[in-house]
Amino acid sequence: MSAGSLLLSKNPGLELDPALPVSAAAALTERLQSAGNAIGCKFTTPAKASQPAQIRCQLAPAPKKSPEYYTLTVEATGVHLTSPTPAGLRAAVATLRQLLRQYGRRLPHLKIRDWPDFPRRGFMLDISRGRVPNLATLLDLADHLADLKINELQLYTEHTFAYQQYKAVWGSWGALTAAEIQTLDTHCRWLGIDLVPNQNSFGHLREWIAYPPLKPLAEVAAPYEGGNGEFLRYPSTLAPNHPGTLPFVRSLYDELLPNFSSQFFNVGCDETWDLGRGQSQAACERLGKGRVYVDFLKKIHAEVTAQGRTMMFWGDIILNHPELIPDLPPDVIALNWGYEANHPFLKEAALFAQAKIPFYVCPGTSTWMTMIGKHDNAFTNLRRAAAAGRKHGAIGYLNTDWGDGGHPQPLAVSWPLIVAGAALSWCESTFDEPLLTPVLNRDVYADPTQMVAGVALALGVAHRKLGFTALNETPLGTVITAPPPEQRELFCRNGLKHFARIPAKNIRAAQAEINWQLARLARAKPATPGGRLLARELQLAARMAALSCQYMLWQQARAAGQKPAARKIAVPLIRELKKLDREFNTYWPKRNQATPRHCTPFIKWRLSELAQ
Repeated sequence: MSAGSLLLSKNPGLELDPALPVSAAAALTERLQSAGNAIGCKFTTPAKASQPAQIRCQLAPAPKKSPEYYTLTVEATGVHLTSPTPAGLRAAVATLRQLLRQYGRRLPHLKIRDWPDFPRRGFMLDISRGRVPNLATLLDLADHLADLKINELQLYTEHTFAYQQYKAVWGSWGALTAAEIQTLDTHCRWLGIDLVPNQNSFGHLREWIAYPPLKPLAEVAAPYEGGNGEFLRYPSTLAPNHPGTLPFVRSLYDELLPNFSSQFFNVGCDETWDLGRGQSQAACERLGKGRVYVDFLKKIHAEVTAQGRTMMFWGDIILNHPELIPDLPPDVIALNWGYEANHPFLKEAALFAQAKIPFYVCPGTSTWMTMIGKHDNAFTNLRRAAAAGRKHGAIGYLNTDWGDGGHPQPLAVSWPLIVAGAALSWCESTFDEPLLTPVLNRDVYADPTQMVAGVALALGVAHRKLGFTALNETPLGTVITAPPPEQRELFCRNGLKHFARIPAKNIRAAQAEINWQLARLARAKPATPGGRLLARELQLAARMAALSCQYMLWQQARAAGQKPAARKIAVPLIRELKKLDREFNTYWPKRNQATPRHCTPFIKWRLSELAQ
């Protein structure tokens, strides 16, 4: 920063380097003009000869190796942006857009030199667990990600792409069509974002192999005991040695991949729980489970290579067999994921680096199975992934947002962690967590009262009031969403047990904190329709989390044989659940496809229990 300021005229001249590709020049112009519209500026391009350009974007050599290195100078003569590449100028324009939102037409004199820690900075959204976003939501998401200098977007897909011959599989869930993907891909490309196809191809295919014509491809034919008898594992993994498996996978690729312009493809292949329990048992006993896994991974790699793509895959299974890492094809990209604060990214990243396998670090938002977040865990997880990735030369950083247990948590809950992940993937050493609040209020929640972001961040640590921690969840998320015990489902299964582990005073303290934050949220006044929708989402999620507290108090009263007290809690709880159900159904189509059928069955489960 330096003394003085520049006042942009209402019609500032804009000069773009003539060497820029036409599409890049058009995108930069549109991005600047949309920011100018909000502050009363209309750019003229090319600038009139009699009026020197106030904003100039030029391609120029850089002292740093990063192709996204840029400089941004604001001085008396105007704003000057330079970079050796169009991608660097996109990053510079993203920063200028932020300055225009922050200062309006009067910009302070300053000089910025900037470049990213990671060449690939991504965000992955799960669209397969009950919440399939509509196209408008995804286009809006891409716009925000571009402002955060994110250059990769993945949509985690198991069965929610609209494969033409498999409507029986995806019909009740909703699915993205080929036309929608093509529209999103074009928009992302315009923004400088690589929309990477993501189709799980080995494990996590439960809905596929429950479909009768595909059941023969399943590794196991029926559910089996998992977690020492705590839950059932439903068939979800393809049999690698079945002659129909590869043709099935190939048919998915043939239909899916032509809709994407990316050269990359994430084939998943994580958590292959069933492997070695059924059709491949003899092969696994003879060769070893790791070898059977890697051999099938190589076959998938051949399919991906034949499609002209570079294969990405989740690295969890190969890390269980580190001796086989050097046997991976050298051009694959391993995605090193882990979501707890203490995940050993340093140790695992070193293994891929030593084997010279290109890799990403992949932390997460920690919002799944929490309803309103587990932000303390997420911030540490995001930071440690960035530090480990930098130390061991990761080529990418992919922040993941999962939807385990029906995906009831909305994007409004995840946005603080999406922004934090973007900041950490750009420059880990200068990430300043307190600045999230003003940036989120201005650039995401559009709240001039400065209230919504503070509420979102506070809700994300409300679980601490319970004095209880659990792996990969919080009781605020899993109590209300817990499946009936007879279903013996994996996700959220512990929710019905938590009431016996948490003192009533702690439950009331958490409930009071959530209600206080809801009262604060009611005073917020977001200035845009998008901001108002985010505030509405946040309110719905917080009310559901508060009901987890109320439900635990009801459970405690019942367990103590206090029937009048239990009834006194149950009656208003039933009333609020019914109200939430109506409101959630009204909200749903504004963001998502299909219906909440797979997202909020828990409301009916709880109502049934309470009515009895």
